[in-house]
Amino acid sequence: MTTPISHTAHGDAPLSAAKNPHGQHEAGALAQGDVLVGRSVTINRPREELYAFWRNFANLPRFMHNVHSVAIKDERHSHWVIEAPAGRTVEWDSEITQDDPGRLIAWQSQEGASVRNSGQVEFLDSPDDRGTVVRVTLTYDPPAGGVGKLIAKLFQKEPKVQARQDLRRFKQLMETGEIATAMPPDAAPRA
Repeated sequence: MTTPISHTAHGDAPLSAAKNPHGQHEAGALAQGDVLVGRSVTINRPREELYAFWRNFANLPRFMHNVHSVAIKDERHSHWVIEAPAGRTVEWDSEITQDDPGRLIAWQSQEGASVRNSGQVEFLDSPDDRGTVVRVTLTYDPPAGGVGKLIAKLFQKEPKVQARQDLRRFKQLMETGEIATAMPPDAAPRA
């Protein structure tokens, strides 16, 4: 199960009680209107394996429900197409700003992104030796501000909702090789 990240970048206070919850954090500085999202999950796999799977961005649509595609341009740049509410899509180019193999991938959208965003995913050895803690921290500027955020939430396309669901699917995929779904399989034809 995923859990929200509830502390500031240095772990000194919960975000809700921090003196400056909108100041510097691990994913960069928050601008006016930006939303901070943090989620983590423990996965019973080695961190190097999880990092390698995630770092191949072509794998991300396999467990990120709203990610339609990620086109890899080169080692540091990629183009993302994301499903948005009301059957629309949003697109942006992203640049890796930090890459520490086996431990961390950080990114930011490039100039002109339809949804400005930045963040990082960390792969940390579990303190109780039970696999890897995968921690995702991201910021985004919701299109149309608060109204856009509300619409996205209603359509289950809001990043806070998606981060929790996507990490749960990542855990299932990496631990079992498949993602459980409530959708029934195609039924056999009836005679």
